[in-house]
Amino acid sequence: MEVILKKNVDKLGYKDEVVTVKDGYGRNFLIPQGYAKLATQSAKKAHEEIMKQKAHKESKIKEDALAVAVKLESVTIKVVAKVGEKGKIFGSVNTVVLSEALKKEGIDIDRKSLKIIEEPIKEIGTYNASANLHKDVKKSFEFEVIGE
Repeated sequence: MEVILKKNVDKLGYKDEVVTVKDGYGRNFLIPQGYAKLATQSAKKAHEEIMKQKAHKESKIKEDALAVAVKLESVTIKVVAKVGEKGKIFGSVNTVVLSEALKKEGIDIDRKSLKIIEEPIKEIGTYNASANLHKDVKKSFEFEVIGE
């Protein structure tokens, strides 16, 4: 079964892609949840026309994502957390906290686009994360967790 994705779906594809999935997955999950629509001949033709019009806008979005990736290279991200004895953090550092720290540095990235590689973070130190800025632009970066 072929479907046109309405939203990004992990491990399947990005918005506006035509993908082939098993019938049950498409009918029972993707379509009812609003993640996709059935790719009939008429829907494919309409989709192709829309994609031609979006091509120019897409290049601008990709340029912006590349600019954010360059910014990530030049900035040192420091996440401040409350620390107890022996360097242990109260709670943990997650993508929400990381997104807020990036906003303080002038980089606005949605928390859903961030992934911390060594989760969960419960101690002070330097860690790696990756940002999915665009379907063609993915950037890994380091951040430091410091005590308050």
